[in-house]
Amino acid sequence: MFPFFNYKSIKVENYKIQLLNTEQSKAFFQLIDANRKRLEDFFAGTVKHTRTLEDTLRYCQEIQNKIKAKTYFPYIIIDIKEASIIGLIDVKNIDWSIPKAELGAFIDAKYEGQGIITKSTNYVIEELVSKHQFKKLYCRVANRNKRSIKLVLNAGFKLEGILRRDYKTTKGEIVDLNYYGKLF
Repeated sequence: MFPFFNYKSIKVENYKIQLLNTEQSKAFFQLIDANRKRLEDFFAGTVKHTRTLEDTLRYCQEIQNKIKAKTYFPYIIIDIKEASIIGLIDVKNIDWSIPKAELGAFIDAKYEGQGIITKSTNYVIEELVSKHQFKKLYCRVANRNKRSIKLVLNAGFKLEGILRRDYKTTKGEIVDLNYYGKLF
């Protein structure tokens, strides 16, 4: 069982998945800081709120309020052996009237290509649908982000269209986003 409102975790191979809590602020900061350059364009909000350890602690406290309000669910992936946070799957832009939500995901560069983020994302999707009856999940992915496109396609998402000139990166570039959806 993987309830949304406590911090129990589920084990997937040598990793566990759970909601982020304030006690993990330092480890979360370390994950973001180690991957800051590659995350800054498409995880701009997370990067902005985690510039320092103190910023990250405040941000993690704010996140707890969002979890309680059911407006944001940040799942972290923890390497059990290393006892470190290695990835994030965030559930955001939740619209309970449908219900639908947007997924975003990344994994530490050292763990890319091992299938961890794919398995973890599939688990989170199953939980979102079974526990909260989401009818649609969607992802917006830059068309140059081949790894993320592969992830969403492997998770059963279908390309629904291209949102042209829809997102401004931190460098000021306005880019197209592929819009992928999955219905339940």
